[in-house]
Amino acid sequence: MKNIAYLAFALLGLIWGTNFMFMKWAVEWISPAQIVLLRSFFGFLPILIYALATRALSWRHVRYIHHFLVMALLATAIYYYLYAQGTTLLLSSVAGLLSGVIPLFTFGCAFLFLREERLNARMTMGVLLGFVGVLLIARPWATGDAAISVQGVMYMMLGSLSIGCSFVYAKRFLTGLNISAVALCTYQIGLALLILLLVTDKTGMQHITQSPKAMIGVSLGLGLLGTGVAYILYYFIVERLGAVVAASATYIPPVIALLIGIFVAGEPVHALDVVAIAAILGGVFVLQSGRRVAAREVPVKAAAASTV
Repeated sequence: MKNIAYLAFALLGLIWGTNFMFMKWAVEWISPAQIVLLRSFFGFLPILIYALATRALSWRHVRYIHHFLVMALLATAIYYYLYAQGTTLLLSSVAGLLSGVIPLFTFGCAFLFLREERLNARMTMGVLLGFVGVLLIARPWATGDAAISVQGVMYMMLGSLSIGCSFVYAKRFLTGLNISAVALCTYQIGLALLILLLVTDKTGMQHITQSPKAMIGVSLGLGLLGTGVAYILYYFIVERLGAVVAASATYIPPVIALLIGIFVAGEPVHALDVVAIAAILGGVFVLQSGRRVAAREVPVKAAAASTV
């Protein structure tokens, strides 16, 4: 089963890495908001079926609907929408590279809102290194054909901030409620779908059916695989390998997105892009190592204090 879990880990990274290409296909036919609506619809169905089959849902959970609503906004509706907008303005490979900053924003939110997070020199270095990578991708000094949409970069940063805040919110308010991850995911995406149905302008959404490639990309790529199957794989990995290993799957999508952009979409790659991805992923690694050091120091300091 452990080997299967590692296979699921690799598959999850591959699925997430292809999302940017599918968004790029779809945006030629429908708006970013409509992409998010269809993605949520096709992603919700397999999760709902899985949750019903495992009897994970309960009417007792209704009392926490306000928390589910916040997660629906931060971790699905707003997050997906901002990423779709950013991908519209950027090359798919660039958008994928920028998704690598999610762990950095997650730590930033945790540092601000969770008392147990403490900053040390190694963690500071990791954060700075990661954002140097973002700067190398954005290249605000570039002009002409070499210029990158600053607006697109900001959409990606805000999307990463949204999902980063959702992790912290979930840890603070949902941990300890004794609700399964599958149930939480079902409520989250279900509420997001309802919100999107109410606020999305559906005019012209049928145009996507004129492109089988774009329709398959949204329904199967972004929806069934990128949302439904991806969440199920994620929770399977958490159960078998632990949350830390599951979270490290975010290292894979930027690399996959870059390779797809180069070899499938024929997008240009610059030496700075390679340096940037190394800086972002290196920053995440240094940050995580710094957190492990900080975690080891806490009991040591507590023991020293108790002997005084």
